[in-house]
Amino acid sequence: MSINLDEYKEYLQEAAPEVRDTFESTFHEASRVMSPAGLRDYLEGAKGLCNLGRGKDVVISYLQEMPLVVKECGEDVIPEIVAAAMKLSSMTSGEVISLMFSSLPTAARRLGDPELLRGYLGLLHQLSAKASRGLRPMLQHIDELLSKLTLSGLKRWALYGAEAYRKDLNNLVNYFNLDTQDSLAMLQKERRGTLFVDTQRKLNFYLRALWGRDFFVRPAAADHEGFKPYIDHHVLHLPDAVDPIGEISGLELYRAIAAHLAAHVCYTSSRISAEGLSPAQMFFIGLVEDARVEYHAMQAFPGLRNLWEALMSIEYEGRAEHPTVPVLERFAHMLLDPAVKSDDEALNALAEKFHTNIEENKDNNSFSWHIGLELFNLFAERKDVPSLRILEQIRIPYRDDNRFVWEFEELNWEEGIEYIPASQRQVRKTVSVMEMVNELDCELAGDDAQEIWRLETPFWLDQEGCTINELEGKEAISDPFHYQEWDYQVQLNRPDWVTLYEHRPKKGDPEEIEDILLEYKPIAFRIKQIIDMLQPEGVQRMRNMEDGDEIDINAAIDAMIAIRMGEQPNPRITMRNVIQTRDLAVAVLLDLSESTNETVEGSDKTVLQLTKEACALVATAINGIGDPFAIHGFASDGRHDVQYMRFKDFNQHFNDEVKSRLAGMQGGLSTRMGAAMRHAGQHLLRQQQHKKLLLLVTDGEPADIDERDPQHLRHDTKKAVEELYTRGVITYCLTLDPDADNYVKRIFGANNYTIVDHVDRLPEKLPMLFASLTK
Repeated sequence: MSINLDEYKEYLQEAAPEVRDTFESTFHEASRVMSPAGLRDYLEGAKGLCNLGRGKDVVISYLQEMPLVVKECGEDVIPEIVAAAMKLSSMTSGEVISLMFSSLPTAARRLGDPELLRGYLGLLHQLSAKASRGLRPMLQHIDELLSKLTLSGLKRWALYGAEAYRKDLNNLVNYFNLDTQDSLAMLQKERRGTLFVDTQRKLNFYLRALWGRDFFVRPAAADHEGFKPYIDHHVLHLPDAVDPIGEISGLELYRAIAAHLAAHVCYTSSRISAEGLSPAQMFFIGLVEDARVEYHAMQAFPGLRNLWEALMSIEYEGRAEHPTVPVLERFAHMLLDPAVKSDDEALNALAEKFHTNIEENKDNNSFSWHIGLELFNLFAERKDVPSLRILEQIRIPYRDDNRFVWEFEELNWEEGIEYIPASQRQVRKTVSVMEMVNELDCELAGDDAQEIWRLETPFWLDQEGCTINELEGKEAISDPFHYQEWDYQVQLNRPDWVTLYEHRPKKGDPEEIEDILLEYKPIAFRIKQIIDMLQPEGVQRMRNMEDGDEIDINAAIDAMIAIRMGEQPNPRITMRNVIQTRDLAVAVLLDLSESTNETVEGSDKTVLQLTKEACALVATAINGIGDPFAIHGFASDGRHDVQYMRFKDFNQHFNDEVKSRLAGMQGGLSTRMGAAMRHAGQHLLRQQQHKKLLLLVTDGEPADIDERDPQHLRHDTKKAVEELYTRGVITYCLTLDPDADNYVKRIFGANNYTIVDHVDRLPEKLPMLFASLTK
């Protein structure tokens, strides 16, 4: 690519003659650090700034400072810097733009990464809109600010001042000029212990001394809770600042992080396939993979054990959110040091297995896969696997997020981008019995079969005394239902985001439901009395009306008497016959997540057993009134698999078939509430009744394994409640969570929820609640 330098030189000299000397000296410096394409961007930027009409100082500052910026952050940032100057030109003076260019070499040197420099430009643009008068004094002190603050700290310091003094312009200038106590106090508050830029050179030498090779080390903005170091395209991304932990300095923490990331790069020969693994399983496998690469590194450099073990041995104040977290922290320490033991014999045995076999498997990451799955299965059997959000809060400060060790299937754009579950990639046909008998190629088709045949009725096996599905078949599920989900951060619906399948409920013994009704006979008798009061009374005569259908003789006589006595008569002398009916359809939606299998405190029953008992009683109550009602349940395993069970539909009688489904009710998985409520609402909207009630019974807040932000599903559930209300469906929540005050009111509204403090009273509460809602 050739560049006509004379053309640019003539243009710049015509626009600003003072630029000539600066241009000649800076161009030679620029040509040493820029490619021809970068030089063209550099010169085009200068040409554009001349046309800006903000004076010669802007162009001179640009020409002088850009080579220094490119030397630190690369030439790709040149067009973005020019664009940032163009934006500032409409909001501030040319002197401030010159100051911005003068601050860029310091910012590039202190931040050390193109992405962070782009964040710095974004901050300047934001401040020019919110506190333009503070921009000049801040740029004059940028050397001092960036020597003490990270980019995240600088943002918080600057935005606090812009917000606090937005109506006090004099103090705003003083704040950004570091002349107020507030400014200095905020600066001290946001100041971090050790900045990456001050240790980068030491870390590069440290890693080169250990492994005899260079590593690409970059800072990353650790401006959110839960940030972890990571490896991306073999570049080590470390936090832009760290604080000392106890007696461990920030430099030692940086060394531990860098050594751990370098061990991944050096001792990972192939990625681990993530196909078929849940996020929790990937976390447990990653925990063991961390131990494998650390063992490999410690074999080569024994001193690293002391560095990592010092961070493993830290005693943290306060309780972890879930009891599994400290157990996993202890297990990670056991994998690092064979001398460390725990009170759990199963974990001791697993750690012993790791240390026995690690020497011959130190280069084999499939060893981590097997040990990690054993660890996951151990906690899954104990029902002690928390959500991924809680697992990622494990307190091992030097470890990364393990994205480097996983290999994910690449998306084939030619096949489309819509996710299709494996169970739905087959053609399913309903055929006759004779076709099934005469033309069937394989009786038991697998997941890879191109076509599956099914019968309208079960295929009965005489010798076995059961159907072939009961003997060897798979669970039948419906076609997928796709529902939108609300994203509160962008305030838009994600279309067809959640996939829901209706599953056939498993059956139990209907006698179990009869035993429940017998056990709660006194409560059932009280419910029957309430139900009798709710029964429709048929034809009722409404008197004392002005525009009724016929004359009320008694009221007419009283009016005539009043007239003859000279008094004002009562004009309400008619009456009307009204048919009293209950025009109501009810759907009871049950949360059947894994937490329902937990035993209630002070009782030997689980939440699921109490839910089952409550359903039996409320079904008896509604059945006595005659309202059409349905009992459905749901659980979820990520957004692609929301499982929905229909125990009783609106057109079904409360018979032994329904009772057997209620008796076979099981709990498991998670609680993606919004999609299940939208699906229940679809069933309700098909009913002819004018009033429709969705009664939700849950023991916790909305949550799922693939959603880390706890607010996301809360906002989606709130949006689902609003959507159903606009279509005539009232939603009421009966929650068993004692801490539900924190969220349930915001989701369902002030008068649309009840918190059951004593869970063991649920069988009594639910029918009474229904009666009070529908009286």
